[in-house]
This record gives sequence, C-alpha cells and structure tokens, in this order.
Amino acid sequence: QIDILEDPVIKNVIVLQTVLQEVRNRSAPVYKRIRDVIQNPEKHFYSFTNEHHRETYIEQNRGETSNDRNDRAIRVAAKWYNEHLKKIEDEEKIQVIFLTNDRINKEKALEEGITAYTCEEYIKSLTANPELVDRLACVSDEGKEIEGGKIIFPEHIPLSKLQQGIKSGIYLQGTYRANRENYLEATVWVHGDTEENKEIIVQGLKHLNRAIHEDVVAVELLAKDEWVAPSSVVLQDDGQNEENIENEEEKENILKTSINKDMLRPTGRVVGIIKRNWRPYCGMLSKSQIKEARRHLFTPADRRIPRIRIETRQADTLEGQRIIVAIDGWPRNSRYPNGHFVKNLGSAGDKETETEVLLLEHDVPHQAFSQAVLSFLPKMPWSISEEDMKHREDLRHLNVCSVDPPGCTDIDDALHCREIGNGNLEVGVHIADVSHFIRPGNALDEESVKRGTTVYLCEKRIDMVPELLSSNLCSLRSNVDRLAFSCIWEMNHKAEILKTKFTKSIINSKASLTYAEAQMRIDSATMNDDITTSLRGLNKLAKILKKKRIDNGALTLASPEVRFHMDSETHDPIDLQTKELKETNSMVEEFMLLANISVAQKIYDEFPEFALLRKHPAPPPSNYDILVKAAKSKNLEIKTDSAKALAESLDKAESPTFPYLNTLLRILTTRCMMQAVYFCSGMDNDFHHYGLASPIYTHFTSPIRRYADIIVHRLLAVAIGADSTYPALTDKHKLAEMCKNLNYRHKMAQYAQRASVAFHTQLFFKTKGVVNEDAYILFVRKNAIVVLIPKYGLEGTVFFEEKDKPTPKLEYNSEVPSLTVEDTTLCVFDKVKVNIMLDDSNIQHQKMRMVLVEPKILGNDMRANLSAEASSKDEP
Repeated sequence: QIDILEDPVIKNVIVLQTVLQEVRNRSAPVYKRIRDVIQNPEKHFYSFTNEHHRETYIEQNRGETSNDRNDRAIRVAAKWYNEHLKKIEDEEKIQVIFLTNDRINKEKALEEGITAYTCEEYIKSLTANPELVDRLACVSDEGKEIEGGKIIFPEHIPLSKLQQGIKSGIYLQGTYRANRENYLEATVWVHGDTEENKEIIVQGLKHLNRAIHEDVVAVELLAKDEWVAPSSVVLQDDGQNEENIENEEEKENILKTSINKDMLRPTGRVVGIIKRNWRPYCGMLSKSQIKEARRHLFTPADRRIPRIRIETRQADTLEGQRIIVAIDGWPRNSRYPNGHFVKNLGSAGDKETETEVLLLEHDVPHQAFSQAVLSFLPKMPWSISEEDMKHREDLRHLNVCSVDPPGCTDIDDALHCREIGNGNLEVGVHIADVSHFIRPGNALDEESVKRGTTVYLCEKRIDMVPELLSSNLCSLRSNVDRLAFSCIWEMNHKAEILKTKFTKSIINSKASLTYAEAQMRIDSATMNDDITTSLRGLNKLAKILKKKRIDNGALTLASPEVRFHMDSETHDPIDLQTKELKETNSMVEEFMLLANISVAQKIYDEFPEFALLRKHPAPPPSNYDILVKAAKSKNLEIKTDSAKALAESLDKAESPTFPYLNTLLRILTTRCMMQAVYFCSGMDNDFHHYGLASPIYTHFTSPIRRYADIIVHRLLAVAIGADSTYPALTDKHKLAEMCKNLNYRHKMAQYAQRASVAFHTQLFFKTKGVVNEDAYILFVRKNAIVVLIPKYGLEGTVFFEEKDKPTPKLEYNSEVPSLTVEDTTLCVFDKVKVNIMLDDSNIQHQKMRMVLVEPKILGNDMRANLSAEASSKDEP
C-alpha cells in the first residue's frame, strides 16, 4: 500500500524494524520509497527498532514459524507503544491504531485488546478524503477474483518448485519480452550461456499465462511438433469484450496459418513467475460503457503492457487525462490484471503532461533533488581554498578558452595551445573537476550514479547533478577561477605526441565562445590576439589528427539531427533546421577524443583489472547486407571487411548527379552499427572501438553530464597520486554492475530524446495541415517503404495496404531491394514526394501519416489509400 502511505494525508506513522526488514527482502524499490517517506520531515514517519528494544524484543517459540513470530513481535510492539504513550500524555490521550492486511494477525490483535483495522477499512473511514480509496492496492491475487468468472489461465507453479525445475533442466528461466505488434505473442530470452535456444517463442493467451513485459519467468519447452513460427500479423488488443474468450481463440488460429517449416522456432509456455518487474504505468482510462460503473479498463501508453482493470469513482474526471496506474495482481479468472489509480498527470496532448509521460515511460529519474542530496553541495559563497590547492597546478596564466553550442551553461571542457621554447607546442584539455565536489558513497554521489547521465529534451534538460554544480561551480565559464583536471601534451608540428602529463589544476578561462564565434576568429584577417592564435594552432593540429584517425580507419557517419526554433513566448516549435557542423565542431571533437584515448591508456596501465572503458563492437557481417545491396542498386561498391575498407568505400561512393546519396549511405551505415557500451577491463578482453578505430577508449571529458567520466576521474586521480580515498573502485564486480546501469540509463536517455523530438515534430505539424515534401527511400518492406525527409530530419513509413480498402498488387524483391506497387517499382534511395500530416484520431498514440504523391501509382487511383504511420522514434 505504498501509494497510500506516500499520500500527504497520511501522517504520524510508526514503521517497525520487523516490517522494514521484510519489505527490504521483498522489494528494493518499495523499500527505497518507504525510506524516503521516513526521511521527509513533514510526514512524521518514524522507524522504531523494536528488535533491539528490551521491552519489545521476543524469542521465537518452539514450533512457531518465523512468520508467526514476526506477527507476534508486531503485536507486542503495538501494545507496548499504547502503554508507553499512556504514561506520557495523560491530558491528550494518544491512541495507537494497528494497520494490517493479515486477517489472522488482525483477529489476534483484537482479542488482545489492540485497536486494529485493515488498510481498506481505515482508508474508507477517512470520509474527508474519498479520493484515497482509488489508490488502495487489491490485496491478493486470489481474493479479488471476478465474481463467477471462469478460469482462463493455468495455475502458476510455486517458486520453490520452479527453482528445482530450473536446476534439473525441466524449465528454463528467462526475461519475458512482449511483442509490440502482436499482443498474443512474446519471446523469452533465456538466461545462461547456451547459444542455441537463446530465444523461445510463446504464443496464445493461455501460454503467455499472465506474464508481463520484463518479468523474469520460467518456461517449459513444448514438443517439437507444437513449435510455431514468429507471426507476421499485426494484432492490437481492442479490449472491447473481455468475456468473449472464444474471439481470442479465433485470433490465435490466425497466427498459425500458412507457415513454412523452416520458419519454426523453439516454442514454450510460461509455467510460473520468478520475479515480477512491474513499474507504475502511464496511459489513459478507457471508460466503461455501463453507467455509474466503478470498474474500468486502463490502456497503457506502452503497447507491450496489457490493459489493467481498476476501480475508481472519478472516471468522468479522468477521461482524456494521462494517468498513472500500478498493477496489484492478476487472478486466474480475469482477462486482465487488477491495479489501482496512483496519480493524474494532466490532459493528454498538453506539453508539460506529455513530457512527464515521456520521462516516466523511459524511466528517467527527474524528480527535484532531495534535501539529503542538496546537503552535500558546497556552501555559497564558495571560493578555492589553500587546502584545494595542495595537489594542484596553478594554470590561471594560460590562455584557456571553451567552445560550445550557443546557450550552453554546463561547460565541461576548455582548451589551450601555445608554443614552448624548444619550438614544440603545448596543448591542454581542461575538464571540469566534478569529482572534487562529489565524494563517493554520499547521497549526492548515489543520486548521480542512479541518474547516470543528463537527459537533453527539446526544451528542457534533466540534470545529472544539481544546478549549482552543473551550471555554476563546475561549469568552466570565462573570467572565474575553476577547478579542473588537465591533460597536457607536448606535440611537434606534425601533431605527434612527445610527452603526456595529467594534473589536477586551477584555470581561469579567458573566453566562452560558440562554434561560430571561434570559427570567425580563426578566419579573421585582422584578429591576432592570444586566444585567436591559440585557436588557430588547435585547428591546425586537429586537422592533422583527424586525417591520421581517418587513415587509421575511423568512420565519419551521418545522422539527420534536427533542432527546433521555439517561439519565445509560447515555447511552441515554429521552425525546424538540420544541424550544420563547422570546422570548430570537429576541432573540439579531435582533442576530446585524444584526451579520452590518453586517459584510457593511463588508467588501464595503472589498473588493468578495474579500469572503466568504453568499447564499440564491430557489427556482424550480415548487418551490412542492406547497405551493400542498396549501394549496388546505384552501381556503387561498399566494402565491409574492415572499418578502414568501409570508410574508404564510403568516401568514394559519390554520384555527381545525386549529391545527397553519400549522406544517405552514411545514415544507412549508422543503422548497421552496434551500440557502444561501458565495461570493466577486468571482465572483458575485447576493448576495440570500431567507429573510432582505436584499440582503447573511455569517457573522461564530460563529467558534468555523464557519471562514467566521474569514475574515470577518480581512477586517474589515484593513478597520478592526487587522491587515494576511493577504496570501492577496486571491486570489479561492483564496477561491472555500475556499467550495466550506466549503459541502461544511456540507452533510455537516447530513446527519451528521440521521443521528445517526435512529440515536438507532432506539435509543429499540428498547425501546418498537409505538407508536401521531397523524401528519399531508406528501406523497402514487403508492404511499405520507409522514407527520410531531409528538411525535417523526419522518418516515416508509407503503407500500401489499409483495412477496408482494396490492396494494390505488391511484389517485393529482397535482392535489389525493391517493391513494385502495381506497375511502379520503388528502390532504396529513390527520390519521391510525400504528403505529411498529423493523425490525431487516437489521442494516446498520435502519429505522423505519410502518403506517396510522386511517383503516381497507376491502376485504380491508389493515392488516397496510401496512408502512412511515421515510425515513432521513441520505440527501440
């Protein structure tokens, strides 16, 4: 009942140690939430260590189960508290109320003269707060079965038996992944090292047996003659008539028709749940048709989550709102799980509400920083002390400057370059010393590691560290003293490194420039001040470094990134532009890459077992099929046997009549790549970074917005003897766990950013009506084409079949790749014209529709029928 306990109405609560221990064993997230409530001074929640108190500690009796002993301990503590408060407050009698949902415990408490209620009885007695009733969690799967509903699902096997079955190999354990396109199908990714049966298909309601996306489940493999193939049918659950299970069975039969034997895959059924991975879900209420009904279905925004049945009296107010619902359980005779209402987020389509949904659905921690976290920030006004200078070099005399996008307030890095006496150059990369302010293990550090990264949405930034650090004390702004971690090279004019030095330092940046301002200085005939000279030196070296990297086989890839221009009053997007890159972007990038590589080598030499590094695996050759075929259709050859061969053939793949082709090829190449990931050097032996063609790499240059960089700073500080207070760094298992979380947060931040762009694109087109634009075909599918519209950096799918309309004649050729619609053949990279419009018929899933206008498809006038659904980019 944590949603009830968190409500501001509930105050003055004592949580016993016995109960806290039990919660801790059962659910880490709920334990964290109850600890947070106890720490909130306004709530007056206290934990009482009844197990260490002389008058409330009890021994377990012979023959008594530990559960019964704990129940008795709770009653003893409740009784003692009652007596204890009688002694103190004679004039105002304070009464202790014991809340329990355990029927037997409640009965025994009443017999012993303790005032006891179930949570439900107590909440329903608070007549001034009727809205709390909606938040009550359904107590048990079994008790809340729908009256008279017939059993739909097989029983789940109890955990102890599942564990034996997994040990003996009867069952397999894995993570359940629901299918976004088809609600009657899922896959289970089996844990463990066996390469074959990595993935098991589960089809049909009974076999899915109430598992929910991301649950850890036990599956039983079916006999080979019952194996099925992944279905190519799109089935959305319309959830209209949940009594009509026969209808579901008809749908299941659709899945099984016309399959060729080679497509069959290992198939199984879910026999039990090992770990529920539920979270609160965002979505909308589908109000019941029955007047005055209290039971309604809730439709989650994430299509992989089933609808949830909730009881609420406020259905009329909640219609058209985005709400949060939590799942409580899923009885065997219910078509959908039971849950309860948690919170109303606001009207669907509203910008603040949709941003909140987007953050929640991508699991981005975004609540304001707590007092506990803020208490570890330096007190203002802050200045650099004698103590801070102990292990630092004073570099305030250097002509350091930063170069960033316009409006950047979290400045991580600054640069300098100067000639030294022997005719060589000294080049420095100076990075904000965030690890000076964030000490290991305190609340600020724990919050930062949990967030893992700063998330940049279209008009909002969710900081990893509080603003005092991110935009002020750590930000390397101009004309103020700042603490830095510096990487300084001595180079000759051929950009060869002769010496490398790492030091903690203090700097004073002489200028905060934008890329455009820096470029203007470099190009100016009249400017010859120190900063400009430094920039020219950096730019010259960067060009040499870049050439070396590219000769080495590094890839230059493209992605259609867009920026929105916002209306300064309403903050609505009024214009879109694709980002243009200047030489100075590349200049900064070269030195950041060089610093990252130098630091990676240093921390690995010093700590071969527990360096935090970043690798980018080479894609399996089959990933490139689509790229090679697409290039071949335009008479170009792309070689993919090494990164170098790929880079060189991309450079050569030019078409004088079609200048944009090279960009398209690079965009397509990006799609063939693997994700880059953080890892612990002692747990892996392949360090190579494919995209950068570097044998070793890490992240050191952005500690304000990436937690990985903070760990790398700590390792480097130990390596150079500047700090030795990080004992936890030498635990490689801990580091590997941390890398897993950082990789997850990083991936979710990317999806959230894409979803934010998709949402702002919808807002932009809302006012535009139908827009006609040039597009290029990126992929062809069996019944659709995927197009890219360069002007908007927008990608979408044009479908050639729609329900209730005649389907045109379609011929798909996977070799070319091409799709022939009636008599018109469409190939990858063909230029087409499309109409774009916003389809907001489904308020929960608004989408961009695209219709092919040119080439005109002959035969019956297909144009009206060729509608589309833009691939909503928030979906991995």
